[in-house]
Amino acid sequence: MRSYILSLTKQYIVDYISSPEVNFLTSISGRVSKKTKLVFRFLDERSIEPSTNQTYGSMLKNLTFVKTFASGILVPKNYIWPVTPDNYLLSYTSVVDDAHKAGLEVYAAGFANDFAISYNYSYDPLTEYLSFIDNGAFSVDGVLSDFPITPSEAVGCFSNLNDSKIDHAKPLVISHNGASGDYPDCTDQAYQKAVADGADVIDCPVQVTKDGIPICMSSIDLMDVTTVATSQFATPAVTITDLKPVPGVFSFNLTWDDISKNLKPMISNPLSKFQLYRNPRNKNAGSFMRLSDFLAFAKDKDLSGIMITVERAAFMAEKLGFGVVDAVIKALDDSGYSKQTAQKVMIQSTNSSVLVKFKQETKYDLVYMIEEDVRDAAPSSLADIKKFASAVSVSTKSIFPTTNQFLTNQTNNLVTSLQSSGLPVYVYLLMNEFVSQPYDFFSDATAQINGYVQGAKVDGVITDFPGTAHRYKLNSCMGKNAPDFMRPAQPGGILSVMDPGAQPPAAAPMPLLTDSDVAEPPLPPVSNTTTASTPSHAALRMKTDASILITLLVLCASLLI
Repeated sequence: MRSYILSLTKQYIVDYISSPEVNFLTSISGRVSKKTKLVFRFLDERSIEPSTNQTYGSMLKNLTFVKTFASGILVPKNYIWPVTPDNYLLSYTSVVDDAHKAGLEVYAAGFANDFAISYNYSYDPLTEYLSFIDNGAFSVDGVLSDFPITPSEAVGCFSNLNDSKIDHAKPLVISHNGASGDYPDCTDQAYQKAVADGADVIDCPVQVTKDGIPICMSSIDLMDVTTVATSQFATPAVTITDLKPVPGVFSFNLTWDDISKNLKPMISNPLSKFQLYRNPRNKNAGSFMRLSDFLAFAKDKDLSGIMITVERAAFMAEKLGFGVVDAVIKALDDSGYSKQTAQKVMIQSTNSSVLVKFKQETKYDLVYMIEEDVRDAAPSSLADIKKFASAVSVSTKSIFPTTNQFLTNQTNNLVTSLQSSGLPVYVYLLMNEFVSQPYDFFSDATAQINGYVQGAKVDGVITDFPGTAHRYKLNSCMGKNAPDFMRPAQPGGILSVMDPGAQPPAAAPMPLLTDSDVAEPPLPPVSNTTTASTPSHAALRMKTDASILITLLVLCASLLI
């Protein structure tokens, strides 16, 4: 090996030679160019270095010896930032300072974007790199990575942002259930984190309780987002086919006191089938928020606006006797939002009927969410949308179609069509977990954001991790002179270099959004009930009791037979 390496150095300029063996590096020292840096690579601390018969951990305490045959050290990243058994960061060690004092450069190894990195990094590999090069205490001299695009971003575009006054304005950063990648959905802690992370807009999806109180809750089924399954309210669960095909305990089955005093939030884990879980130490952290609490919280924060999402308004009106549109308008009036201009109010819904009613009664910004994946919008549907909405939210796949997690070269014109009609476009839903991203983004959430902002030209992003999107707005590499690693991924780029026999099947073209997809009948009138949800709750209980009675009758008949 020594002879081979020495022969290479006579033919090529070699910048670095690394080895975990002392004898190998000492044997080539002085026989290679002075421009070639010799780097001693540390393996696991308990492993034995064969030349000295010492553990690498003990050699770390004698860096002056290492300096006699190397100009730098390459260490596993956990030598510098160790982690706990449950994958949270411990305090950083003195390895970098000790090596620098010994005159050695320090390189960290073991980086890959598709590893399950410490929960402190919120599944954001760029954050991990920055913790090694821009943490205010020390900086390594280099990193060894399977994904060089991300450390290149860190070094070239995202270092020293604390001293930067750059803010590219776009994209508008809209939270999805607060910072739900770090804390349970729609809790005070999720909203506090979203504000601290620089979200421009925080959101509240509205549900209603049994006693008619609007609350911020990401799912109408408490089974999805609370600990109701282990509470005294777990039975009887009911099946409401209008909402979901399986039994649930719904927000309107319990009062606000039932929920706030007896249940705990439960963090969402949308990618748990890949064994990727969010912030386990805080999986039940935070407090639930009523809509009024949310509005009071947001009012004095440094936000450009709030977004209230309204779904199932027709169901609430007909089955619960609850007018959710009127309730939201009243809450906004009571909190003073209808009389202020400092923060814009955005109302989002997949139902045009909801937005039509808001347009009739308010002057808030209305956002139409296209629930289906579509390739474009017919002119007639665009005309319909403009009658009731001022912006549109679209899915990631409607912008960049995929097949087996590869971006295809299909050209979807949806963003251009919407923006040409004067409708800003917000893309949903962005997540930091690498399995949520097409391979073309190299398991890098920042590269994905860059693709939608610089490539597709969207106006905003809706994300579980607003901190990652906010930091993107501060980077120093935007514009025509952006380095190659900050140029957006090209749709079909990876597929184009794959052997045709290895390529996944072509994806079928997506449908066109038509006016029939958009048009809806007006919301039904609110049913005449004495309270918001008691009649529905009673009806559901009667349905459950009837089911039990039928079962008992069948059993009795069987016994008689």
